[in-house]
Amino acid sequence: MKHFLSLMLFLAGTCFGYAGKTITLKQIVNKEFNPEVYSAVTPLNDGESFARISNDKKQIVKCSFKTGQQTGILFDANIAKGIKVQEIEGYILSPDESRLLIQTKTTYRYRRSFTAEYLLYTAVNKTIEPLSKGGPQEQPLFSPDGNQIAFVRENNIYLVKLLFNNSESQVTKDGKVNEVLNGIPDWVNEEEFSAVRSFDFSADSKMIAWIRYDEKNVSTFDIPLFKGSHPEKKAYSLCPGTYSYKYPKAGTTNSRVSVQTYDIKSHVTRTMDLPMDSDGYIPRIKFTETPDNLAIITLNRHQNQMDVYIGNARSRLCKLALREKDEKYIREEPYKHLAFFGNHFAMMSDRSGYRQLYWFSVTGQLEKQITSGNNEVIDFYGYDATSQSFYYTAYDDSPLRTAVFKTDLKGKTKKLTTQSGVNKAVFSKTYKYFINEFSNLTTPPVTTICNNEGKIINTLLTNEKLKNKLSGYSLSQKEFFTFKTSEGVELNGWMMKPANFNEGHKYPVILYQYSGPGSQEVKDEWRSGFFSGGVLENYFNSLGIIVVCVDGRGTGGRGADFEKCTYLNLGKLEARDQVETALYVGTLPYVDKNNIGIWGWSYGGFNTLMSMSEGRPVFKCGVAVAPPTDFRFYDTIYTERFMRTPGENSSGYDYNAITRAEKLHGDLLICHGLADDNVHFQNTAEYAEALVQADKQFDMQVYTNRNHGIYGGNTSVHIFTKITEYFRTHLK
Repeated sequence: MKHFLSLMLFLAGTCFGYAGKTITLKQIVNKEFNPEVYSAVTPLNDGESFARISNDKKQIVKCSFKTGQQTGILFDANIAKGIKVQEIEGYILSPDESRLLIQTKTTYRYRRSFTAEYLLYTAVNKTIEPLSKGGPQEQPLFSPDGNQIAFVRENNIYLVKLLFNNSESQVTKDGKVNEVLNGIPDWVNEEEFSAVRSFDFSADSKMIAWIRYDEKNVSTFDIPLFKGSHPEKKAYSLCPGTYSYKYPKAGTTNSRVSVQTYDIKSHVTRTMDLPMDSDGYIPRIKFTETPDNLAIITLNRHQNQMDVYIGNARSRLCKLALREKDEKYIREEPYKHLAFFGNHFAMMSDRSGYRQLYWFSVTGQLEKQITSGNNEVIDFYGYDATSQSFYYTAYDDSPLRTAVFKTDLKGKTKKLTTQSGVNKAVFSKTYKYFINEFSNLTTPPVTTICNNEGKIINTLLTNEKLKNKLSGYSLSQKEFFTFKTSEGVELNGWMMKPANFNEGHKYPVILYQYSGPGSQEVKDEWRSGFFSGGVLENYFNSLGIIVVCVDGRGTGGRGADFEKCTYLNLGKLEARDQVETALYVGTLPYVDKNNIGIWGWSYGGFNTLMSMSEGRPVFKCGVAVAPPTDFRFYDTIYTERFMRTPGENSSGYDYNAITRAEKLHGDLLICHGLADDNVHFQNTAEYAEALVQADKQFDMQVYTNRNHGIYGGNTSVHIFTKITEYFRTHLK
């Protein structure tokens, strides 16, 4: 009778309907319960103001850090003279804030990269004109003096001189699709180094430096494309087509990278004399405040040695300033957050076993360890030379919570946020104020303005509308818990029980997890869960299912040893810990241990398959979405960071979902987009064949022309309905 009732509730589209209201799955996946965020904030030069896009996306407004109130308008589409702007999709301010680039007609290529038609707005006469008439641009950048703009088009760098009637010249000419990229990264460097722009101006605006990626010898991968819809590809109405791009699989050839410079006055191009491995990486370049001095960060292919070079952009000579080494691998934060301040730079490092902040001279001499202990630093916001203070976010005595801190060169530390949960900041140019976003499991994001002593001086956003909307429903709340595995490892987790929970009843359970290296799903944050506020998990609760999430070994927040213990053996400990989680929750008096499922997306899909074939038959069913099934099929940078190459670690690579297909236990649904540029459909195709040959029955859902996110039109509704129905059917 209970299952019949759950079925009727599901078919009626009812979720958490205990208070007389209903929420549909369609509302959830359309993100109608996502919180408002105070986004696109740009601190202004005066230190007292910031800019942001207005709610109607027609203006860029100026607001006061003291009051949060609007004090002016930097751009108004309704009165700008020239081209009509329908919607502001982004903006870039010139260094002196007298000009703006307005981003329009954005077209995304991969996860981060996109082209757009940028419009140049001049405040003094309120005129707006195209940045270039030669086609869409990528990653435009103002020179420090504000008189030039460089951008990339079709893999070449162009330069617009604003003092010469916006004259446009082409800096590079060898850029070519699937052969050479100048100033923008190739697919794998973008995806795994979180990079979108790889060029920079010198401090005196006289030179440009960029990374050149030669990908001619990188393997080409072809993605099949069909007519489909949303959007419809009419060119493939009768015969399918392909999208071809360069994707280096683990152990294969990468792009060869070099650093080049261009003297804007003499038009001389030089190649930096960089003493790096021929198969190494350059995740970042950045001119320092000293003209001609170019910082170049390199990694060896194993990614366990990071070098910081200071090169002279004219003489081409590069001198090693700092070498950072690790027995296993270097996490992304050291090069993502490395920042120069005069004759010094700040950098994060794992050298103590926990990620901390260090202060170096520009020649690489360590002058001070700024932070210490086991509360790892997450984000570095900058250094204020006036007060000699560093501003950053770090864990707050728990991997579940974060706070904003400042520490001065004498070692005095002050916590600037007092709310218990997750805090994130945007500081003013003078570090006198910061905008803080705070949330926890029960509080949607609250955005406040604080001074640099942590005092809240104004509230910008409370998400009261969302709280009022949710108040009419009987919602479940996450409960944190910890447990020890049979190996004595303590793991953190959260649990969500049905709103009408009955201690005397035996409930089925779904484990949700991601489990990838350095990831975290168990945090005291509103966004914890697959959708913000745990609404999808609440949906499962409404069907009489408990949802559990546990961060196993390899996840972040607990130091280098905990995170890097999966090195060379991805999937082994992660799967073991999810099995241990199932065994633990199965001992709880209100859990039906014979009805436990598991699911995840991407790495979470991989670990779903690994957990269901771990050897202990604890899972009744599972759903794997877009899973890597053999890391030989995945890219070089990510895979080799954790596994080295297949030639060096064949046994580690052999420990995968395909080789364990015969051990699969439980009903399985596997979903994948046919146009996934990240985790290729090849992974699912080969795994499905292995299951067929192992005589394992399974269910599979493919999505035409969909990438790794599997969305577009009705696609999101379809996949989450499919997932929900699968669990409802099999957890009985």
